[in-house]
Amino acid sequence: MRKISTFALQTPCRFPLLSLMHWIGILNITDDSFSDGGKYLDVSVAMSHARALLDAGADYIDVGAAASNVSALPVTAELERERLRPVIEGLRAAGVKVSVDTFNPDTQQWCLSQGVDMLNDINGFCHPEIYPALAASSCQLVVMHSVQGRGKATLTSWSPSEVWDNILRFFDDRLSALVRAGVDEHRLIVDPGMGNFLGSDPRSSLLVLQRLPELKRRWGREVYVGLSRKGFLRKIQLPATDSACSECSENLLLTEDIDDITARWNAFAVAQGADYIRTHVIKK
Repeated sequence: MRKISTFALQTPCRFPLLSLMHWIGILNITDDSFSDGGKYLDVSVAMSHARALLDAGADYIDVGAAASNVSALPVTAELERERLRPVIEGLRAAGVKVSVDTFNPDTQQWCLSQGVDMLNDINGFCHPEIYPALAASSCQLVVMHSVQGRGKATLTSWSPSEVWDNILRFFDDRLSALVRAGVDEHRLIVDPGMGNFLGSDPRSSLLVLQRLPELKRRWGREVYVGLSRKGFLRKIQLPATDSACSECSENLLLTEDIDDITARWNAFAVAQGADYIRTHVIKK
């Protein structure tokens, strides 16, 4: 495996900032999510996993009923609602902050009627027909960038500089469109995307992580990062700049638990200014 080292990182692997941001616990009620598809389709199992995430420190539970990875199959809005309804009802009855991960505009409208606290859209709310409903609601909106523009992730070849330029154009246009439609700008959260949502080159995700402070300065919005368990994490290294990271070697990238690798990169994202971290396992 070739180590990616185009961008030099100087931040150590241990960070003191994890208490200053929000943890988003991932709850995939799907049959084909890339790392846990099929595990939480049973409502009782899903609720048990949500409780475990909350006990570990999750501030929100992000429920996804339609996978968006390269191999995922299409899911209708009807099936999404069928999967989501009992889980959302159970979480809301328990007073849990509920986020829903969906890029289907019909599902999004239904979620608004259910009073969810956050909508997380990998297509960055590309359907203007629902903007009036978004404007009339009070939920937070995670506006995510992807090089695909619409639909699930696909394997595309973009250079890091192309990706960065696309991110800037996308948020300039999309945030302005949502605000013009009446959405309170303080409800908008910026997610630059990670992994295949930035193309097949791992260096793009690394570049974006390094430049999170620029995103915050440019739009003055909170930043959301979701890199949990993504394949690019095994192709790049967080440098071993302190004794606590003496085991951060290239060989360990192949054998180390992906949640441990994720935890270190989550910490790096926080150190770069991320306000929300979306993750499968919360390790503070």
